[in-house]
Amino acid sequence: MGKVLDSLKQRGMFSATTNEEEVAKMLDTPGNAIYVGFDPTADSLHVGHMLPIMGLAMLQRVGHIPIALVGGATGMVGDPSGRSTERNLLTAEQVQHNSACIKVQLEKFMDFSCSNAAVMVNNADWTEKLTAIEWLRDVGKHFSVNYMLAKESVKRRIEDRESGVSYTEFSYMILQSYDFLQLYRRYGCRLQAGGSDQWGNITAGIDLIRRVEGAEAFGVTFPLVTTSSGEKFGKSAGNAIWLDPARTSPYRFYQYWLQTEDADVAKFLGFFSFLPWEEIEAIVAEHAAAPERRLGQKRLAEEVTRLVHGEAELQRAMNASKALFGGSLAGLERRDLEDIFADVPSSTLPASDLAAGVTLMDLLVKSGMCQSNGEARRLVQGGGVYINNERAADPAVTLGPDALLAGSAIVLRSGKKNYRLVRFG
Repeated sequence: MGKVLDSLKQRGMFSATTNEEEVAKMLDTPGNAIYVGFDPTADSLHVGHMLPIMGLAMLQRVGHIPIALVGGATGMVGDPSGRSTERNLLTAEQVQHNSACIKVQLEKFMDFSCSNAAVMVNNADWTEKLTAIEWLRDVGKHFSVNYMLAKESVKRRIEDRESGVSYTEFSYMILQSYDFLQLYRRYGCRLQAGGSDQWGNITAGIDLIRRVEGAEAFGVTFPLVTTSSGEKFGKSAGNAIWLDPARTSPYRFYQYWLQTEDADVAKFLGFFSFLPWEEIEAIVAEHAAAPERRLGQKRLAEEVTRLVHGEAELQRAMNASKALFGGSLAGLERRDLEDIFADVPSSTLPASDLAAGVTLMDLLVKSGMCQSNGEARRLVQGGGVYINNERAADPAVTLGPDALLAGSAIVLRSGKKNYRLVRFG
């Protein structure tokens, strides 16, 4: 059908389009503006947003102009699509702050300064200026309530007698449609992309452009991502995996991708890396030959962490990961220690204990790793105790402040995997 569309299909990044033949032609013709909207409901995007972001980034690489629309207006209303309850409304200040943070994250994926530079817009720029009367007269008159009620995102909510849908959220479709109309007028944008749950909003915008401008516009959707086990993608122990390192550290981000199931490796490499498909196939074949080595997961984690956090943070995350398998702990910062050993037993002892000098035998007992001095002595003499991943030989050795990692803690280990973090403060 078309080289670019075929490539998206090959990578599993295509769900549906309003006109496959025309969209294929557009994608094979560089210079078209394509937009995706992001509602600033938080000060960070998460990995659940990454597929449409990667879609925009890939289309920029073949010569198109990506438009990232941050919903300064729609974010204050809330999209009912894919929701069973109404979103909490944000203040204008929250939306402004979140929008600024999101732009920083999008700049990791797209180029905002090249010849086909990405553009970031805020729909508050054209929505806030309208009066209620202008809105109803010039925009609302083009929407049939019957048409809006038939949309799946609205229909599901109306059928739920417990929550229903508010007039505020019901109006979201009109707001997003108006965005498409404005981007058509300002940038000649005739193609909107988004997750498959945005189909109703996208087609409503296409209808508005046809009614108001007599022009033809199109839509294309990406699949909603789930894991092969059916779990919602982008969650870890019930928490979102954020792109902002202050919310999800690069180490935990890297670890999330390392935990990818074998069945998802090829799919996620296609979605979330810029690797050529031929190289992805080679990686998957090598992984399938020796799945216990987890080569596919390691390459996936490296590619995505490098893309989102940069080479330096990737190396830090990789070094931190090796620490759990006996690697060096030298050079780790406090945040690394807290991340790596967040799920191991820990204890806090007075800083005065270390200042005065504490024997390894006493530390093993005080930290709870051993129940008695005799047990501690036998464990050390048997070669089974490690201080900061260095084997200890003498149970009577005295430890002082110079034993601290990052000036804050000591890591004790017995055997291969029995760790304990001892903080001093």
